[in-house]
Amino acid sequence: MEEEAAHTAVDDHREAVAPRRMGELGRAEALRLLGSVSLGRIVFTHQALPAVRPVNHLMDGEDIIVRLHDGAALASIVAPTQATGVVVAYEADVIDPESHTGWSVVVTGYAHRITDAGELARFAARLRPWVEHPAMDSALRIRPDLVTGLRLTV
Repeated sequence: MEEEAAHTAVDDHREAVAPRRMGELGRAEALRLLGSVSLGRIVFTHQALPAVRPVNHLMDGEDIIVRLHDGAALASIVAPTQATGVVVAYEADVIDPESHTGWSVVVTGYAHRITDAGELARFAARLRPWVEHPAMDSALRIRPDLVTGLRLTV
């Protein structure tokens, strides 16, 4: 009985929201929207399995900069000397919970550890941690190869 009530509530909520239209975003608009938020999710391989972590970011031109700290699973994915980097995906979105309108952007590209002290200092000043961690000791640069974005409208 309780399970039936839960399904009814979910179904009622779905019926209250009219279907949305989904439109594709161009690369420039998708990256602009990505730069308008500071939180997203990075998808990477950890111990041979897919892993997703929420992280904060900033944009440096078209590149996405993510803060790293020692001991984190994310910090272990990229060695600074890897020429090609490691393939990752990065996603951020803003979807209104009531109207179900908004946007979502997914970037796929190569991630490289940033080792230049000047660049790290510049990013550390702009990239504030959203959870308490030790000082920023490194950062990751994601160079977008594939950028896809969707806008949900009424």
